Amino acid sequence: MNAGASDPAREGALQDAFIYQALRTPRAKARAEGSLKGIYPEDLVAGLLREIARRECVDLDQHLSRLTLGCVGQVGAQGGQIAHLAKASAGLNGNVTTRTLNNYCVSGLSAIGDTAMAVRGGEDGLMLAGGVEMLSRVPFMADSAPVYTDPERADRLNWLAPILGAELLATEAGFTKQDVDDITARSHRKAAAAWQAGHYDTSVVPVVSEAGEVLCGRDEWVKGDMSVEALSRRAPAFAELGKAGGEAIMLRHKPELGEISYVHSVSNTPGLSDAAALVLMGGKAAGDAAGLTPRARVVAYAEATSHPVDQFRGGFMAMEEVLRRAGLSIDDLDLIEFMEAFAAPPLFFERTYRPDMDRVNVNGGHLAMGHPMGATGAILTTTLLHELERRDAKCGMVVTLAGGGVGAALVIERV
Repeated sequence: MNAGASDPAREGALQDAFIYQALRTPRAKARAEGSLKGIYPEDLVAGLLREIARRECVDLDQHLSRLTLGCVGQVGAQGGQIAHLAKASAGLNGNVTTRTLNNYCVSGLSAIGDTAMAVRGGEDGLMLAGGVEMLSRVPFMADSAPVYTDPERADRLNWLAPILGAELLATEAGFTKQDVDDITARSHRKAAAAWQAGHYDTSVVPVVSEAGEVLCGRDEWVKGDMSVEALSRRAPAFAELGKAGGEAIMLRHKPELGEISYVHSVSNTPGLSDAAALVLMGGKAAGDAAGLTPRARVVAYAEATSHPVDQFRGGFMAMEEVLRRAGLSIDDLDLIEFMEAFAAPPLFFERTYRPDMDRVNVNGGHLAMGHPMGATGAILTTTLLHELERRDAKCGMVVTLAGGGVGAALVIERV
């Protein structure tokens, strides 16, 4: 989809996709004793939905036509078509179509892209797009796909644990342990400073119990005193995982490397988290009917996939494609939210594409604040919208990456 430079022959059939609001919950540590362990994922989403309705003074039961959620672990507590359950939890009784999708860790952005295409195609009504993941309830790989546990199946399909994609990228780029520690510490410093300065006050909705108790009010993984010195004492942790089979797959695909360098410690990976995010979207007519003023326009959206061994190349491919569709360069963007899928991918982005780093992940990133897989893309979109407004800036981009070579990217501009 290209919302910025449409085919003139089809222009009359297309309408702009606008963003009217975007909110997220804090990211809680996904632990058995975590602060959100007692919350159902559909209730987490429903709380955001009600807050959007309250802030925008809109009756979503009358105006909402679609709810699309990204969610990776669609089993157990996240089974049962979580978007449809969130609709019920929010008390929506109107004709609202629902979808829950799994596109790995780009799912939340895929939900936004699919919704933008529905708006562009002329679908009526306001629409909500976002994602949810509660890893304290549904652990990573809880769907138990055979490719996770059967080495022969993994070898045949070139399936690798996502962290090995980061180690491969670090090996190819020649990153050292200090390199990945530097970017990790920087993410924590930025996130801590942003929370201290109140930069998340308008976009983050605290999660409150039925009794009114604040269960989680801010991102829990952030450590403002995280230092490179402390990180340097934490040893690389994934060589054993690689040598159990993944390394052979990588070297078969890239024999010229000779060996894989393992540089990531657990601290160079984003903490597994519980969180949700929602973006309210629609065409101009839908917004007008609900009395809403658009805050941003979707300029372009793109998805891409690379060879599964080159797991994070798909994100860069999607980024290059979305910029092409938007008719922009990286230097044209006021802000960029680049998903910190481990330490190597954002470092590769920084050193290869040479963006102005004063415009990239200005309020910290996943390395500091955690990764609620299906919600990630919507969280980054929410952060981007609010920071563009805070700075009175115009245009920004979200880039998401996932295992298996999946990537997605979005460009929006304020209106």
